[in-house]
Amino acid sequence: MLGVIVAVWLSDRRWRARGGQKGTIVDIAVPAVIFGLIGGRLYHVITDWQTYFGSRAIKEPIQALFIWEGGLGIWGAIALGALGVWWAVRRRGISMSAVADTVAPGIAFAQAIGRWGNWFNQELYGSPTTLPWGLEIDADHGGEPGVLYHPTFLYESVWDLALGFALLFAGRRLLLHHGRLFALYVAGYTLGRFWIEGLRIDPVGGVDHAVTFLGLRLNQWTSIVVFVGALAYFWLARNRDSVEVVLPPDAADPAHQADQADPAAETAGEGDTEPAADQSEGSPASSVTSTGPGDPDKPASARTATETSDEETSEAEVSEAGASEAETTSGVETASEAEARDVADTSESDLSGAEGEVVTKGKNPR
Repeated sequence: MLGVIVAVWLSDRRWRARGGQKGTIVDIAVPAVIFGLIGGRLYHVITDWQTYFGSRAIKEPIQALFIWEGGLGIWGAIALGALGVWWAVRRRGISMSAVADTVAPGIAFAQAIGRWGNWFNQELYGSPTTLPWGLEIDADHGGEPGVLYHPTFLYESVWDLALGFALLFAGRRLLLHHGRLFALYVAGYTLGRFWIEGLRIDPVGGVDHAVTFLGLRLNQWTSIVVFVGALAYFWLARNRDSVEVVLPPDAADPAHQADQADPAAETAGEGDTEPAADQSEGSPASSVTSTGPGDPDKPASARTATETSDEETSEAEVSEAGASEAETTSGVETASEAEARDVADTSESDLSGAEGEVVTKGKNPR
């Protein structure tokens, strides 16, 4: 369980660094751990079925469910745990390969921690050795007095620890994606497991002896098959360049806060949408809905060419109107002068009437 905690913590940090949402790995880990425990136990019971069933069984069949007594096969745990991950990522709409690459180093570290459970249980040790780091095993767990045994759990723990750091390095320097980093983890683990398994003397597949085929133990053959499969996938996926989805389709845009609107996505109904009275129906401006020049949320750089053209047209109309008014005023003044010269030859009464007419025309030049 400590290994699971470390794996989830590290994987969550790596997932967020890749652009994923916080908490995604925690959600995925729940079904992965449940499926993994079931798969690990199933593999153990299937490969060591004679321990629980048959005439030579040394345990009761019900004890096949007693997971606290030990007995988890990593092959079944990874296989069924991957099924749990696939189910979780499919529901969220994210990439399975991206998740696999993210959690690969964490799984290696989790295995390095989990192997110490074999030391507490005095199980899965190797053959006798004279090396100074040899392990003493109690007689109740199959050991003999004065005999030291290979601490194979320690070998695998160190191997997994080194593998985890190697995966972190490879992921950063080689940029392995599309499940290739996970394939590298599988190949690296099985490579170490093959020679470590050869040192063990626990009776895998039997009651008092291990099941072998062509001189190799069952788990060694499993390591060979899985190793070849991992290398094949690593090679076949070398040219994949499709986009790996790390954010679910319904995730909010991380570039904006929840209460921050995207200016490009705002509706155009905030400004003036009615076309000008003198605007032709087929003009370009009539087909563009604008937020209006007075919109405070719209930067100047985002103003459209249509808005600029409208402003220039308005300025030209104002200038033309001013010129027309000046011409009209000038025309009124010229007419007034001519009329005044004609009135000079008329009678005084007629002149008064003409002046009244000139004042009237000057006040209403149009």
